[in-house]
Amino acid sequence: MASQKSDTAMAPKITVELLKQLRQAMKNCKFFSEPIQAYIIPSGDAHQSEYIAPCDCRREFICGFNGSAGTAIVTEQHAAMWTDGRYFLQASQQMDNNWTLMKMGLKETPSQEDWLISILPENSKVGVDPWIIAADQWKNMSRALTSAGHSLVAVQDNLIDAVWVDRPERPSTQLRTLGLEYTGISWQDKITALRGKMTKRKVTWFVATALDEIAWLFNLRGADIEYNPVFFAYAIVGMNTIRLFVDLKRLSVPPVREHLQLDSPSKPELSIRALPYESVYTELQAICAALSPKDKVWICDKASCALTQVIPKGNRSPIPYTHLCLAKAVKNTNEIQGMKMAHIKDAVALCELFAWLEKEIPKGAVTEISAADKAEDLRSQQKDFVGLSFPTISSVGPNGAIIHYRPLPETNRTLSLNEVYLIDSGAQYVDGTTDVTRTMHFGTPSAFEKECFTYVLKGHIAVSAAVFPNGTKGHLLDSFARAALWESGLDYLHGTGHGVGCFLNVHEGPCGISYKTFADEPLEAGMIVSDEPGYYEDGCFGIRIENVVLVVPSETKYNYRNRGSLTFEPLTLVPIQVKMMSTELLTQKERDWVNDYNRKCRDVIGAEMQRQGRKEALDWLIRETQPIV
Repeated sequence: MASQKSDTAMAPKITVELLKQLRQAMKNCKFFSEPIQAYIIPSGDAHQSEYIAPCDCRREFICGFNGSAGTAIVTEQHAAMWTDGRYFLQASQQMDNNWTLMKMGLKETPSQEDWLISILPENSKVGVDPWIIAADQWKNMSRALTSAGHSLVAVQDNLIDAVWVDRPERPSTQLRTLGLEYTGISWQDKITALRGKMTKRKVTWFVATALDEIAWLFNLRGADIEYNPVFFAYAIVGMNTIRLFVDLKRLSVPPVREHLQLDSPSKPELSIRALPYESVYTELQAICAALSPKDKVWICDKASCALTQVIPKGNRSPIPYTHLCLAKAVKNTNEIQGMKMAHIKDAVALCELFAWLEKEIPKGAVTEISAADKAEDLRSQQKDFVGLSFPTISSVGPNGAIIHYRPLPETNRTLSLNEVYLIDSGAQYVDGTTDVTRTMHFGTPSAFEKECFTYVLKGHIAVSAAVFPNGTKGHLLDSFARAALWESGLDYLHGTGHGVGCFLNVHEGPCGISYKTFADEPLEAGMIVSDEPGYYEDGCFGIRIENVVLVVPSETKYNYRNRGSLTFEPLTLVPIQVKMMSTELLTQKERDWVNDYNRKCRDVIGAEMQRQGRKEALDWLIRETQPIV
């Protein structure tokens, strides 16, 4: 999926009264010694999560825009909200005229800092909750404001919470333990490997704040955030201590106690001390009070400013990606096997969906919402299904051009034989996470639709079939996906691929394929990413072709400087519709790729359909995988 989804409600939220209350809070000496002139509302939570729990949707609450990325800033006179190209349309529809939409990436759009500096009176104070701003963002913002004579101040009480009357509770769902057959490595071995890295770098403490890293480290999953099998927690690992900060009542169930060996640790240095979620701040303070000048504490530079600043500067060792983030990205054989199984089950469900759509669309009763519900229903019949991995993007005709569209009753269109249908969807299974996009036509596509589809397909193949040296970063492959589109003067405004977790977040770092970042880590064998170029014709249609692919070693004729080479192996095995292709625009190599890919779908998924006795879907699969002549 193109790095984030969300709703597209049409009626804007009326924010007059809320803004009035927030501006009163900004002057209220109950919260700080002197009033602030501006307040920043980022979109994350205290763990810098991409998807967040309802209690953390503060930016949505204040301005109405509910996309995944955006920052709101409120001053005494103004209210502005910054977001990127995926969300321009949606944000303009969801916000009322008290708000100014700041379109990031356009030349004329000022940065948040520049905008603040241009409108604030002299010596202004700009407030932000230090728990929900990342340390690296704080540093940049603070530097810019200070140089203009203003100051960035930490406001300990969140001002949105102060005006949010019926704010939901923080979720605390039941924890699920994962056995070695899924994880491949015990949590004890993961801790030992982490300590090995710490020793090598002369680091004495490690603070983990990202929820997916904590879930991965302890081989636990939760359901605190929709679509993401994570749970609210922090962890602090020392050379012979482990502290886990979590709602303690979740640890009362025997399977979890046993899994974490809470009552019978195998070794003293593998004994976990469980502490309340809220106590992380005071515990870290106590640890830091006892540090010697030589002691180093590892923390991600994207961790909250609140926790980062507890660590004295001389002891702080901020890193862009933690060892857990890097280790989690390289899947082991059990995880790869699980991901392959999950994608096979997922393909069975999607092929069933397309066979059903082919039969039902001519009757004129299938809508974007009913198609998305059907996809979920078919997936839920597969073994070890847990839930969706993000809200389904089910879009027909002009709705397909909204990159992050999500059907709602007021935008819901009926699928027909004369419009392009795009479905980007995925699921969480106990053995893996899926994310797949197919663009189909159930009637006769126009010449222009086929032409655009074919350029997108050429880009998809160029990435999928690419062979590149070990140590290559994903952003170098981004233009492979665009070359065919560029040649015709076309493009798309999102990245080409993101890392995918294993029964974890559908978007994960540190690797990806995008022109937007140069901080990505080099690709290595065992990493799993998406390959999803697209093209969007506003008001007409959207096209995206997305597979999840595994980085694998590649045999090449030569081996320059012994570097070794890599390529991709598709894990997604859902046929790509030949009807949408202008096959005469494909090279022989590209035609062979399509034929090989569709044949593999038929062989692997066909066998599983036979095993499950799903005859109708099998007939559809055989029809859809006939080779291009």
